[in-house]
Amino acid sequence: QVQLVESAGGLVQAGGSLRLSCAASGRTFSIYAMGWFRQAPGKEREFVAAISRWGGNTDYADSVKGRFTISRDNAKNTVYLQMNSLKPEDTAVYYCAARSVVTVSRVANDYAYWGQGTQVTVSS
Repeated sequence: QVQLVESAGGLVQAGGSLRLSCAASGRTFSIYAMGWFRQAPGKEREFVAAISRWGGNTDYADSVKGRFTISRDNAKNTVYLQMNSLKPEDTAVYYCAARSVVTVSRVANDYAYWGQGTQVTVSS
């Protein structure tokens, strides 16, 4: 089994920055690509960013491209999401996810493991 634990989110003003981290434990050798998703109140969960096993391939939703950066430290079994120039519409619960396939995916159902989620609130 794999456990994913996100760092605490927080409240930040529009234009500010926040970094989320997600630490994996358990059968981490089975984890390949990882991703971040988010879900705002009343909306479906949506793709944010994903990174391949060795970090050579990344993918971003158009809404965050140029503002968010996903990275990973395999020695620490941790993936990061650096969020800059935050907007009120970025307010959501952010989820870390992992899959046992090397390639990235934008589809939530492609990910077998999920964190508990962390709240990010951006005030205007």
